[in-house]
Amino acid sequence: MQNTRFNRLVEDVTVQATRWLKNPWRRLSFLVIGLLFGIFLALVVSTTAGQTAEIDVVVASFLVLTVELISWATYRRQSAADIPPSRPYWLLDILNALKIGFIYGMFIQAQLLGS
Repeated sequence: MQNTRFNRLVEDVTVQATRWLKNPWRRLSFLVIGLLFGIFLALVVSTTAGQTAEIDVVVASFLVLTVELISWATYRRQSAADIPPSRPYWLLDILNALKIGFIYGMFIQAQLLGS
């Protein structure tokens, strides 16, 4: 990849964010925020997609595909040692927390609807 200003900017931001998130409390707070945002996202998706009931199959297939892609990206690595230092491992952890919150929010909506 070429060493453009944009690439250097993205790399610098990634390195700074990785250094900033090495603190366990900051990392935990971002994971909790991701989890809660996933619950919120599930509530929003279920109310907006289920309101008209016209594109339920399309939305459901898109959501299942998205959840599976996040699971594949998160769990395909064997350990933290397999990640190159330039890759942001914290981004996958936050996406995984978002996915878990989303699934939990969908479960809560299903229980509320009684189905």
